[in-house]
Amino acid sequence: MRTTLYFMRRLTFIFIAILSFSSCKKEKEVFENNDPPPYEGISSLQVENYVNRLFIDLIGREPLDTEMIEEVSVLEASGLTAESRRFLINKLQKNSDTIPGDSSYFIAYNKKLYEDTKARLLEGISDEFIGQRFNLYEAYAYADSINENFLGYEINKAISLRLKNIINSQYAYRANEITIQNLYALMLNNTIYDDINMNTFNFINASFDNLFYRFPTNAEFNQAFPIIEDNTPGQIFGEVAQNKDEYLQILTYDTEFKEGLVTWAFLSLLTREPFSNERFDLVNQFTDDNDLTEIQLRILITDEYAGF
Repeated sequence: MRTTLYFMRRLTFIFIAILSFSSCKKEKEVFENNDPPPYEGISSLQVENYVNRLFIDLIGREPLDTEMIEEVSVLEASGLTAESRRFLINKLQKNSDTIPGDSSYFIAYNKKLYEDTKARLLEGISDEFIGQRFNLYEAYAYADSINENFLGYEINKAISLRLKNIINSQYAYRANEITIQNLYALMLNNTIYDDINMNTFNFINASFDNLFYRFPTNAEFNQAFPIIEDNTPGQIFGEVAQNKDEYLQILTYDTEFKEGLVTWAFLSLLTREPFSNERFDLVNQFTDDNDLTEIQLRILITDEYAGF
C-alpha cells in the first residue's frame, strides 16, 4: 500500500514538472516587414565599378577620386535604389555646373555623344581632318569666284558648308537647335561619308545599314537609286523625295530610325540587341519625347547594366 502511494506521488510530481516546463517554454517570435534589403550583398567594389562605367559611357572618362567617393557614398546610403541611380545618370547627362577637368557634365556628355555618332557613321574621323577638308573646298570656291566659275563656286561652297555643319552639329544639338535626326542626317550628307561609301549603290546600302542595321530590299533600293543618282522624284517609305536631303530626312524620321537608335544604345551599353518587348517599349518612349537621354537612362538604371 505504501509502495503504491509512493509511485502515485512520484507520477504526480513528474506530471506537474512537465506542465511547468511547457508553460515556461518561449514561443517563436515573428517579425513583420523585416525583409532584407534587395542589394544587401552588393559590395562597395561593385558599386565603384558601376559608377566608373557610367562615367566612361556617358562622359568619356573615369571619375576623379573625389567624384568616386561622393557618388558611391550617395548610392550606398540610398540603398542603390532606382531613384538614386536615376539621379546620378541625369547628373552626368544634364548637369551644367562647372567641374574640374570639364566645362560641365552636360558639355562632356554631348561631346561624347558627338564623337560616338562620328564613330558610328564616319569611322571616327577627327574634327581636324574635317576642318582640313572644309578649308580645301573653301579654297576651291575662292578660286572659282576669281575665275568667274559661278557654278563651281556654288557647288564647292555647298560642299564646304556641309563639312562645317558636321563640326557645328555638336553645338547645335547641345543647344536644342537641331534634333538627333538632324544630327544623323548631317553626318550622312557630306563628301567624307561619300568617300567612305563611294557611289550611289554603296551610299544607299550604307545609309540603311548605319541607320536601320539592315540593307534595303530590292524594292527599296530601286526606289532610292534614281532619287540619289539623278535627283528624280520618287517614293521611299511612302514619302516623296527628289534629292539626297529629302531622302535622308525621310529615313531619319521613319520608325525604323527610332528602332535603330534603340538597337545602337543597347549594343553600345550592353553589347547585345534589345529583346522585342524592350525595343517596342523604348521606341514608344522615344516617339513620345524624342529624347535619346531617356533611352540611355532606361538601360543604365538596370541591374543588368550595373552588374548587381
